[in-house]
Amino acid sequence: MPHGSTQRIRTYLFACVHNAGRSQMAAALFNAYADRSQCLGISAGTEPADHVHPEVVETMREIGMDITSAKPQKLTQELAQTASVLVTMGCGEACPFVPGLKTIDWALPDPKGQSPEAVRAIRDEIHERVKALIRTECADCCVAEYQ
Repeated sequence: MPHGSTQRIRTYLFACVHNAGRSQMAAALFNAYADRSQCLGISAGTEPADHVHPEVVETMREIGMDITSAKPQKLTQELAQTASVLVTMGCGEACPFVPGLKTIDWALPDPKGQSPEAVRAIRDEIHERVKALIRTECADCCVAEYQ
């Protein structure tokens, strides 16, 4: 973010194909650590589903996170332009390219239809990657102590 007299909230955009699994988990975990006055995690998908996958909702509930109200949304060029960092997870060529926007790709499997154990493993991998992202990209806008 450029330094200046007006500070804007840094937006970390997590994107996958259906916005019903990986990106929803990543945004929820990111926001659990974020200082909302400094930064925000949002999620979107290139082909958004009607709802978040039930196995994802349940797996997040296991760690005390309620994402039942999360709604998949379309990843548009305009939405991507509002981001400070774009983290992609499997949308490949369909993810928008925004010149100058830092883009990170996390190659992660889709949790849809997976066993509870597989969804937990994906969630835990996303959790570790979110913590690493916080350490490297946004330590100044997120809480220092996290699980």
